[in-house]
Amino acid sequence: MPADGDKPFWETTPLAEMTKAEWESLCDGCAKCCLHKLEDADTGEIFFTDVGCRLLDIGNCTCTRYEERNRLVPDCVILDQDNVRELKWMPATCAYRLVGEGKALYWWHPLVSGDPDSVHQAGVSVRNLAVTERLAGPLEHHILAEEP
Repeated sequence: MPADGDKPFWETTPLAEMTKAEWESLCDGCAKCCLHKLEDADTGEIFFTDVGCRLLDIGNCTCTRYEERNRLVPDCVILDQDNVRELKWMPATCAYRLVGEGKALYWWHPLVSGDPDSVHQAGVSVRNLAVTERLAGPLEHHILAEEP
């Protein structure tokens, strides 16, 4: 946190003006964006599943091949300052979405709590929810009743 009562960067810096380090630090490590989603072709409605991408380390909620994820998983969407506001499937708790909408980060966000495990301790990550893509079977069998 900033000294002398200054506001933290995420409250003062627009997403488009953040440095790469600031941008990356906004990720709370929940890995909800790494869950497969299904879209109804007729209505456009998005359905979340509990199935993690094949590159997701579910226990750590991290991508095992982060730097090459888009090459290895061509439909992996890489979040950036240009597309984050357009991605309607971003979880409501996502810091990128919250900051973009001018909202505060939750208490469990590591930038607020100072603890990278707070997102897991708060039960907000997919750590105890997700199943691996390799063992899941049809995605239709894994649709969640609500956003994780």
